[in-house]
This record gives sequence, structure tokens and C-alpha cells, in this order.
Amino acid sequence: MTDVADPISIPAPMISMRNVDKHFGSLHVLRDINLEVPKGQVVIVVGPSGSGKSTLCRTINRLETIDSGEIAVDGVKLPEEGKALAKLRADVGMVFQQFNLFAHKTILDNVMLAPVKVRRVDKTAARARALELLDRVGIANQADKYPAQLSGGQQQRVAIARALAMSPKVMLFDEPTSALDPEMVSEVLEVMVGLAKDGMTMLVVTHEMGFARRAGNRVLFMADGQIVEDTEPESFFTAPKSDRARDFLGKILSH
Repeated sequence: MTDVADPISIPAPMISMRNVDKHFGSLHVLRDINLEVPKGQVVIVVGPSGSGKSTLCRTINRLETIDSGEIAVDGVKLPEEGKALAKLRADVGMVFQQFNLFAHKTILDNVMLAPVKVRRVDKTAARARALELLDRVGIANQADKYPAQLSGGQQQRVAIARALAMSPKVMLFDEPTSALDPEMVSEVLEVMVGLAKDGMTMLVVTHEMGFARRAGNRVLFMADGQIVEDTEPESFFTAPKSDRARDFLGKILSH
């Protein structure tokens, strides 16, 4: 007799999207998106410009509202607004193309701010944790500097440390390296690879195909607001199933 898993014991996916639709005016940017991301999985989202990748990422913590469907994080349905939404957002770290650091605050203060203000963490504890995270992303020696004194790669590593300071359940990355000079890309990707190895649940919108192969458990290929392929990185890169994916990879990998 085969063992059947007790349905009660199956954990909820860390990210769940069901029948999600989103329009910008007459533009249908997300079309019936269904996605489940288990805890600890690294999902890479790729596709041509305008395919809906960033919008997909930004709906998960409601930076973009949806027209229909349902999104849940760790089994909790995304609230419309108010304190419940703020609480859920605190569990979802987000790193953008632009670093969005506070220019008038030191690197250390940037990382400490949200835990103190939102989570009500004691300042001494927040400072110790911030220094630990800055060390983890390799810039503890820059703690007293201001963002303008750092390179783009260093600023993006601060942005990652700042997101981690909230002890999120999920990390969302929306093209985190696209605003960086090429020589700074690898230092940010190294930090992200480390997070993946540590078991952080991550959804990463990126054009960095080497990173997708190295750190991803799954690749989602999007086109025209739909998930066209959802597969393991190796099979996506070596044997894409759709003409759209073959065309996309042909253009990207030939450069």
C-alpha cells in the first residue's frame, strides 16, 4: 500500500497566484496567471520587454493592484489595503532596478530604518542586525557612508541588506542588475546566489541568463502577459518547447 500524504500536512505555497488578470487601460498585461512557488524555491522570470514580468513581480506585494483573481503569500490572501496589507508587505522583501535608498541617511541607518519603524525592533538590536547584514553582502566597512559615496553595485547590495533586515519570507527582485555597469553585476548576483543557497524563497525578474542557470530552480518564460513555459533551467535553455522561447533565446544567447 502506498503512503498518501495527509492533505492537512501539506504546507501552503509561499507564493500563490490564481486566475490573476491585470489591465493598464486597454492593454491586457497579465492574462489568467496561475503560479505556485513552494518555500525555498528560486523562480527566474524571463521574457521580452513588455511581456508582463515586472507587473507580475509587483502584484505579489500589491504595488500593482489586480483586476481579478487571487494572490496569497504563505497561505494568507493579499489584503486590499490598511494595516493587514502593511503587515503582509513587511514579509515580502523587494529589490528594484533603482536602489531607492534615502540619500540623507547613512548606509547603516538605511538598513535599520524599517525594522525600527515598522517592526518596532529595539535600536541596539536593529543596529547589530544591520551590521551583520552589511557584512553578509560584503560592505560592512561602508556602514557610515552615504549612498552617493558608494558605487551602483554597492548601493544595490545595501538595498538587498535593507530588504533582508525585515526578515522577509519572500524576496522579489525586479531586474536588480539592469541599472548597473557590467563590472558591478557579478557582485550583486553573488549576493543573490548566496541567498538562494541559504534557502530564501525568491522570484527574480532578470536578463542574466547565467544567473538563471546557476541559481534558479525554475524558469518562467513570459510573453504577451502569459506564462508560456514553466520548467527547469537546463531544459529551458537546451530544449525550449515554444517558438516564442526559441526566438527569445536565439536573440539573447547570440549576443
